[in-house]
Amino acid sequence: MSRTKISDTILASLTWIFAGFTIFVLMFIILYILVNGVPHLTPTLFEIRYTTDNVSMFPSIVSTIVMVFLTLTFAVPLGIFTGIYLVEYVKRGSKVVMVIRTAANLLAGIPSIVYGLFGLLFFVVFLGMSFSLLAGSLTLSIMILPLVIRTTEEALQSVPDGYREGAFALGAGKLRAVFRIVLPSAMPGIFAGVILAIGRIIGESAALIFTAGTIAQLPESLSNSVRTLTVHMWVLSGEALHTNEAYATGVVLLLVVFFINTVSAFLAKKIAKG
Repeated sequence: MSRTKISDTILASLTWIFAGFTIFVLMFIILYILVNGVPHLTPTLFEIRYTTDNVSMFPSIVSTIVMVFLTLTFAVPLGIFTGIYLVEYVKRGSKVVMVIRTAANLLAGIPSIVYGLFGLLFFVVFLGMSFSLLAGSLTLSIMILPLVIRTTEEALQSVPDGYREGAFALGAGKLRAVFRIVLPSAMPGIFAGVILAIGRIIGESAALIFTAGTIAQLPESLSNSVRTLTVHMWVLSGEALHTNEAYATGVVLLLVVFFINTVSAFLAKKIAKG
């Protein structure tokens, strides 16, 4: 056997080993949460009002869903339009592109606790929003913005230049070519970035503790302090009296993530076909 074939065999074996290890770790985590959480799922955990007796997670479920959609409303349009500007309207190699990309990469590397402190000082204290749904969603919007920008850029760059040239040859202007030809072709890639952003929103806790607060109540307005599912898990596990309920919350959190990702993937396929 030649040296090249030996190298290919070794690399293929290592790939399968690490892929299998990754799947094993994922399945172990999911099974561990299910085994410890499912037996403790009781009707009292889904009562509409939270009390110290029932430690209901229903307000946290509603708050998490509202937080996701509100954050995406702020971040996704800005991120997509920024990506379009960088790819379609700025010359390649421009200093503007380099500056914006550097800033986005720096924002992506900042720890979430730093975002939480920034949101506390700027949104909660300086702007006077107090601990609220709005302050939390604005903070998370800044967190996921670099992710949306980068995935939008990569999706747009993957669209062949022939699509643009064909649109221009048929008499379409720049704006029409971008929004009628290029953007629809890039939507699956953009939605993949949105799904990743949703995962980060749902899984965030540190930033929300400093901005959205920890009050378990149904959000009636943007100025209400809320508690998302991850924060709810943190509070229950920290009290050491409701560890079983914390595991049950983890099960529901997995289901919420699975549901939102499934819906997002379905919409991405619909848009790609349409």
